[in-house]
Amino acid sequence: MNSHTFKIIVVGTTLLLGLIVIRVIDPFFVETARLKGLDYYQRNEQKLESDNIIIVEIDEKSLEHNGQWPWSRDVISQGIKKAFDNEANVVVLPILFSEKDRMDKDNDLIEALKQYPVITSQSAAIKGKGVPVPRGVATIGTGINDWLFNYPNAIGPIKEIGELSAGVGMLLTAPEIDGVVRRLPLIVLINNEIYPTVPLEALRVISNQQSYQAKVSLGGIEAIRVPGYDKIKTDSNARIWVNFKYTFKTISFSDADWSQLKGKIVFITPTAEGLSNMVTTPINITYGHELIAQALQMLINKDRLERPSEFDIYEIGFLLLIGLLLILSITYLNYTVSIILFLFAIILPFITGNYLFTKYNLLADYTFPTFAIMVSWMGGLFMRFVMELKLKQQIKKQFETYLSPDQVAQLQKNPEALKLGGEERELSIMFTDVRGFTAISEHYGKNVQELTKMMNRYMTAMTKNILENKGTLDKYIGDAQMAFWNAPLDNKYHAVMAVATGLAMLKALKLFNDVITKEGSPAFGMGIGINTGNVVVGNMGSDQRFDYTCLGDHVNLASRLEGQSKPYGVKLIIGPKTNEYVKSIYPTLELDCIAVKGKKEGVNIYTVFEANVKVYSKSHEHFLLNYRTKNWKEAIFTATHLINNQPELKEYYTMMLERIEYFKSNDPGKDWDGVYRATSK
Repeated sequence: MNSHTFKIIVVGTTLLLGLIVIRVIDPFFVETARLKGLDYYQRNEQKLESDNIIIVEIDEKSLEHNGQWPWSRDVISQGIKKAFDNEANVVVLPILFSEKDRMDKDNDLIEALKQYPVITSQSAAIKGKGVPVPRGVATIGTGINDWLFNYPNAIGPIKEIGELSAGVGMLLTAPEIDGVVRRLPLIVLINNEIYPTVPLEALRVISNQQSYQAKVSLGGIEAIRVPGYDKIKTDSNARIWVNFKYTFKTISFSDADWSQLKGKIVFITPTAEGLSNMVTTPINITYGHELIAQALQMLINKDRLERPSEFDIYEIGFLLLIGLLLILSITYLNYTVSIILFLFAIILPFITGNYLFTKYNLLADYTFPTFAIMVSWMGGLFMRFVMELKLKQQIKKQFETYLSPDQVAQLQKNPEALKLGGEERELSIMFTDVRGFTAISEHYGKNVQELTKMMNRYMTAMTKNILENKGTLDKYIGDAQMAFWNAPLDNKYHAVMAVATGLAMLKALKLFNDVITKEGSPAFGMGIGINTGNVVVGNMGSDQRFDYTCLGDHVNLASRLEGQSKPYGVKLIIGPKTNEYVKSIYPTLELDCIAVKGKKEGVNIYTVFEANVKVYSKSHEHFLLNYRTKNWKEAIFTATHLINNQPELKEYYTMMLERIEYFKSNDPGKDWDGVYRATSK
């Protein structure tokens, strides 16, 4: 073997082994490419209409007929009865019933649950609510809890609904690294209790079984089984790949004829715009309940998609074998033969993957083997060109310049990789929210168009102030807004600008209300929270879509401060660092030291006045000192005096007086640190 041949083999093999190492590490861009490649199979799959599932949509027509959502639960119970009157097999309600019915119609739904097999829903959550309903699992092997997706809490149905439902399943999605939902957990862990997701729970109810079985090994969860059905192979975290091949018949909840429901699994679910969560799948963006229906139909038909864990080893072995053969071909064979072999090799993974998917519902990756074969072969090809040029032009000194390292690096560069991330910097973050939105909605009733126009007018008026004060409008969240200062452009006075914007928005709101009240519309209220601190800011999202936004604890605190503006009876609350930056420009008063919901440590919160407002700060400081030292009598005296002299804080002092009266009867204890711990957002 001469030196030229040796160099071609070394370069090609080095590239091949380097790429195999990258595949073993499996960084973001490799995993994303693999997932996108797997999506291709389903996008070209023939679609089938489900024979088992039908969806009753709570659509716009239903809302026009029965009123705005959420409906009184007697309407839901009537729908359940109507479904079973039309001989439905089972009803699935992907709806949370975590609170009692505001119309006091829970008994109607409870009676329906007593009579009919209905599957209700619950959801994994951070805070928790209602009474989540677990379901025991018989396990073969140990350590199942170590492998399940673990959530701190759950939002469950109210107790009576949970107890009387034929089944209660978890509503959740588990997006992949790119934000697309391809796999769904069948069981999850919440506070050391195992909970099934809706598809598995529905399968259990249909089978009239009491529980499930799970097989666990050292490599994680292998399979889950509902007695009476074949075992369901899962990945190590109890997830299944969802086959998105099905379409589902739909009818409107308001339709008179429900005869199509005979013998069907019936999903009764909101689909009207704004009522249902949307998820991104390999096929399209669809309703969350369709994800559940797809998974359930797949389990019933036993045509599950699978990607066995050993496929990683098979794909790497295939890549190593074919890659070495191609490197040898480009080293020893003529160009024509090597190119023919190369073309065959790069289409072989795709052909094999399509065959395995079509014939056996197996998901094999063709993207990285194809890419790695191309790079390693082209590396060898490049080296062969180099060696041949050197042999022919040894006396040409310009050769090294022509084959510069930069050119080589450029050939190996991957232009497909999308790198996400951001930078840490200090921002001032603002959250706003509409107060009195219920009254506004009731005023417009079913006239959604007029309500939308009014909300657009409001958002336009408020957004104008953010933009004029050099803020970055992050997003609209329903009737709320989020904005921040000091990114992407530097703004030395970001806290001052944020507070100035808040005060300007309150002025603009007054003018706005003057106009709309003359038109006969209810006035809008507003709460504003501003907090300053270090957060991560940048392009966040997936490689299909990302937004310029910020993340961090100080963002969450800003949102919580906005939520506290209502109970504290003020329009604007700012955090401690914001106060440090603006107190020399605007009059500010400390309101309290509060541990917002979800936090243990207290933070001092403040409100801000316009510069021309007289503030009784000394008296207020005297009030807070007496309050925190439990000198209730003096605190009450000072607050009563301030109510008359500081009308802007009348609601605040009234609230504090009520709190003091409570503490007089319920002593906070001798070790009380003066921190008020909020129980609501």
